[in-house]
Amino acid sequence: MEFLEVIRVSRSFGPVNALKEVSFSVNRGELFGLIGPDGAGKTTLFRIIASLFLPDEGKILVKGYNVVKDYKQVRRITGYMPGRFSLYHDLTVEENLSFYATVFGTTLKDSAAYIHRVYSPLKPFRKRLAGKLSGGMKQKLALSCALIHRPEFLLLDEPTTGVDAVSRKEFWEMLEELRNMGVTILVSTPYMDEAGQCDRVALIDHGKLLQTGSPAEIVHNFSAKLYAIRGRNLYALLGRLRMSPEVKYAFMFGREIHLVFYRVPGRPARWLENLSGSPQGTFSIEPLDPGMEDCFVELMGENHPVDGKENI
Repeated sequence: MEFLEVIRVSRSFGPVNALKEVSFSVNRGELFGLIGPDGAGKTTLFRIIASLFLPDEGKILVKGYNVVKDYKQVRRITGYMPGRFSLYHDLTVEENLSFYATVFGTTLKDSAAYIHRVYSPLKPFRKRLAGKLSGGMKQKLALSCALIHRPEFLLLDEPTTGVDAVSRKEFWEMLEELRNMGVTILVSTPYMDEAGQCDRVALIDHGKLLQTGSPAEIVHNFSAKLYAIRGRNLYALLGRLRMSPEVKYAFMFGREIHLVFYRVPGRPARWLENLSGSPQGTFSIEPLDPGMEDCFVELMGENHPVDGKENI
């Protein structure tokens, strides 16, 4: 059953088209990820869903409620965690929670059992000012405040940006528990590795939705044969690869280059040796199974070609 419906939503800021006819749906009880780089339009879309911005075109329904006409009902069932820490720095952890509980007509005591998993690590710091918390603790406090009124729908805008790897892992474990409790979750992130934590994802770039599906489906639909190049001085080689007419796109991925050809050479190793001008064994080239980031790069290239080459 569809809990959230985003229907042909567009929004511009002057000459900038932040969203371009975006459409997707999220099922009840689903953990859905909106995946894309900074400037892709994620925050604009989240603010429209949270009834903070108005769309120029299209409509959004949350549990059947229109976010423009029925914004009061939408806000009662939605917990929103914005990308920037927006709680009161000069209030303590406990005071922030009590304030948000009052806003939603409840109390910290009434919600204690519901937010226990998220709030319990904060209890030793409940008298500490929010502005003095670490990044991971600020994240847990913001999530606790978003959950204080026991919402059916959780809207999280890049909640793990700027926190350490351990806090990121703990946060996703919390989201999985909330999903298992029946909460419908829409979360945005620029981290491609987090896409695998979601039931389904939508890839977005420059305000346009590129593809929607489960992480496994998106990787399965990767249409090209991917290669990995390893060796030294890869950045110098990368420039030559991008100028080669045989190469569709090439980009750095950690300590290797990921590469897709327009047409695979009969002997890729010999082709690479000739292109690089280096002796055999300086670089290696091998087929590679694609990941989510490879899929995203390919989709970006398909949607933003420049002079016949992909804009990578």
